[in-house]
Amino acid sequence: MADEEFRHPRLAAVHDLLEPDRGDLLPYRDLALGLGAERVLDIGCGTGCFALLLADHGLDVVGVDPAEASVEVAERRPGADRVRWIRGDVTALPPLRVDLVTMTANVAQAIAAPEAWRRTLRGAHDALRPGGHLVFETRDPAARAWETWNRAATHRVVDLPDVGAVEYWVDLLAVDGPLVTFRWTYLFAANGQRLTSESTLRFRERPEVQADLTAQGFRLLDVRDAPDRPGRELVFLARQA
Repeated sequence: MADEEFRHPRLAAVHDLLEPDRGDLLPYRDLALGLGAERVLDIGCGTGCFALLLADHGLDVVGVDPAEASVEVAERRPGADRVRWIRGDVTALPPLRVDLVTMTANVAQAIAAPEAWRRTLRGAHDALRPGGHLVFETRDPAARAWETWNRAATHRVVDLPDVGAVEYWVDLLAVDGPLVTFRWTYLFAANGQRLTSESTLRFRERPEVQADLTAQGFRLLDVRDAPDRPGRELVFLARQA
């Protein structure tokens, strides 16, 4: 199930406005173009930033996400008719033969349950043409990113057009082995509305990810630093075996 910040219409509507810098998507765009991909499946497409970025370059893109409010935002964006939007997880996909499957940002980690993760990898494998590629990122557990997930380090206030000031921050709730649970709080000054969204991410070690990929029919080609977050995130590139 998607987190509240992606399912709640008001939070979905301001998500991109609060974090407008999506430079993290550019290396994925460059990878897609470098691989010569023509058809792409974007799992966890959210509000559609990456799917539309690829569509801007003429790629045929399918975006799938279980958060209906986020997909509704995507469908209202300029050029949205160039992307096929699907509500649901990989089990909702029609038969596909794409060149590349992507999971950007926190998508791979947000699929925390082991069976859901295996199902997602199987769905990605089934959607790819023979020899197609899968790319996704995950935070390196060694960097212990959760140690800075507190109000003092994350508190911000952003004044948004037609919305007003939005105050938000994150609080760490629990660390249970590889599972890290935290809560975002959003305060809307215009009407005093307070909304929260709890999330659990799974911090997978590199050997675990490699084993999961192999078990679902992939061959790991490369593990690299995220260019905008060196030393903190790992980007996995695999090919359908």
